[in-house]
Amino acid sequence: MTSLYQILTLILDIVVFIILAHVIMSWLINFQVLNIRQPLVSQIWYGLNRMLEPLYAPVRRLLPAMGGLDLAPLVVLIAVYALQIILRNNVAAFL
Repeated sequence: MTSLYQILTLILDIVVFIILAHVIMSWLINFQVLNIRQPLVSQIWYGLNRMLEPLYAPVRRLLPAMGGLDLAPLVVLIAVYALQIILRNNVAAFL
């Protein structure tokens, strides 16, 4: 059961990494450091969007419109960190 705990924490760590990469890439695109018309940038951007949209869509439905400010990644990150805390506090159940 310890391996199940480790796999779950690994998956949550990967999700955090992907969300942070998506946020940083969106900043770089908005500040015109990266050009979305470049094939590699476009593929990475659309791949990240396709991976994260199932996580962001329910949160976006619940949040009010913020005038161009998307708080869905922040809410999802908080949820992932909360899940990590819950897993760490209940690690005894996995042993």
